Amino acid sequence: MNNTYQIYLISDSTGETLDRIFLAIKAQFQNIEYNVHTFSFTRTENQILKILLDAEKNTNAIILYSIVDSNLAKYLANTSSDKKIPCFGVLGDLILSFSKLLNQKASHQPSGQHVLNEEYYKRIEAIQFTMNHDDGNLVKEIEKSDIILLGVSRTSKTPTSIYLANKGFKTSNIPLVNENSIPTLLKKNPKSLCIVGLSTEAERLSEIRKNRMNSLKETENKSYTDLDKIRKEVEEAKNTFKKYKWPMIDVTRKSVEETAASIIKIHEIYKKNG
Repeated sequence: MNNTYQIYLISDSTGETLDRIFLAIKAQFQNIEYNVHTFSFTRTENQILKILLDAEKNTNAIILYSIVDSNLAKYLANTSSDKKIPCFGVLGDLILSFSKLLNQKASHQPSGQHVLNEEYYKRIEAIQFTMNHDDGNLVKEIEKSDIILLGVSRTSKTPTSIYLANKGFKTSNIPLVNENSIPTLLKKNPKSLCIVGLSTEAERLSEIRKNRMNSLKETENKSYTDLDKIRKEVEEAKNTFKKYKWPMIDVTRKSVEETAASIIKIHEIYKKNG
């Protein structure tokens, strides 16, 4: 018997919401074998019928859908039921519940979260700013940052910055070689901006740097991966964060998303305290 599940993700928009929800679901189950079939911008009964005809061929098909048009969602649910295919909507009940709670009719507009409004353009501006202020670039404009990340090399500063930018935060990241590499403005006014230090375990950092050097086919820079030197480097960075009373996050066992969530909380506290 084939135990590989065929997961059908059907969305009337880009499918990003469904992707994230399925990631959260599958993280709760070990040793699951699956294939994902993604169908975005599904907005007609004909499109749905074609998908279900394909799903019907698989004994282990499961459907997750995110469709805001109530008639179309009902058609998908009913047709799936007729074909005995497990089918789960991820937004319908929530939209209905919120509609009752807010005493307001939902628009049922596909891609409503992707509308080109002020929030969207703010996010694009943040992404552009963050890309321009990566790895210590344009430090003269650092005061325009919402968040500034400091950390030794390979502490996930760039991916974390990009993730924060996608959340609308203008983020600068600065490599911490030593205390002298920190812009004077930050040292003179350590609490004037939201500054967060990133750290990690030396052993893990050594592995990451070795992998990085191997991918670049670089063999001469031995000090960059030397464990004793990395330990000293990490300890000096921690002492610097303590000296200027900057909050620090250990990213050793954290995903970029988890690190970013912690940084956003720090930023909220910073803004609240003015």
